[in-house]
Amino acid sequence: MSEKLLKNIAQEEILKLADLVEIQKGQIVSKTLVQNQSVSVTLFAFDKGEEISTHESNGDAMVTVLEGTGKFTVDGTDFILNEGETLVMPAKKPHAVYGQESFKMSLVVIF
Repeated sequence: MSEKLLKNIAQEEILKLADLVEIQKGQIVSKTLVQNQSVSVTLFAFDKGEEISTHESNGDAMVTVLEGTGKFTVDGTDFILNEGETLVMPAKKPHAVYGQESFKMSLVVIF
């Protein structure tokens, strides 16, 4: 029997990803769905004003906003993403995430 790659998520069931994480006052909430040497899939819920400061990743990161609006800064350029919008942040480029308002996003990183 092979190890399940997906965790913390129901299988063979229709889901709304935004419902799998809850916004909590003054916090950033995360839920890891996959984490291995090739890929990472994480859901995040940011309260308004919360941020992940500038950092770099060894993999290409694709974010999709599930609810609300978030600000993503990539290599000094700001991008405002609304529900349903996606941005790819290339590996090795400095980036940051800020809650313009409370919002939820999915993050897929390919290493």
